[in-house]
Amino acid sequence: MKPLDRAAPFSRPLRLRGLAPALTHTVAETATEAECRATAEALGLLGLRKLRLSGRLAPHEKAGWELTADLGATVTQACVLTLAPVTTRVETRVVRRYAPDIAPMPDGAELGPEDDLETEPLPEILDLGEVAIEALALAMPDYPRADGAELPESAQDHETDAQRESPFAALVSLSKKIGDEEP
Repeated sequence: MKPLDRAAPFSRPLRLRGLAPALTHTVAETATEAECRATAEALGLLGLRKLRLSGRLAPHEKAGWELTADLGATVTQACVLTLAPVTTRVETRVVRRYAPDIAPMPDGAELGPEDDLETEPLPEILDLGEVAIEALALAMPDYPRADGAELPESAQDHETDAQRESPFAALVSLSKKIGDEEP
């Protein structure tokens, strides 16, 4: 996947300060054909159709927001074995929380297992298109395979772990053979 340029190919900015803080707001964003083409190019896809994010944005805890939405898209990727086009329907649930008391992560910082992956710093402007692209990139197949595409026989490893002899067992066997050959 290519890193996205600064300007998202599918952008739907939403100024959070302009929203009534006590109301739930409907989210329904659909990418145009041109935005689908640009997003496909940015993600290294052969094609992208029907990119849609729909759900709700609701107040969450102290001055924060929670986005709960369904993402749907049809992606076409190259098969990892044959490069033939593979079309997949992606449907996933997107949940993001935005809190005013969360500090942005410093550049180069890594998340740990105890970190909350669904809560982010509260942005001034939430770009629903960028959220959709990120969710799509995470949900689409990592290694798409065309129907019937298999590794060539020469590339397949038929031995199981149980059948594979350990290197130490091989050395013991070799030393016994050498010992049997001595006069």
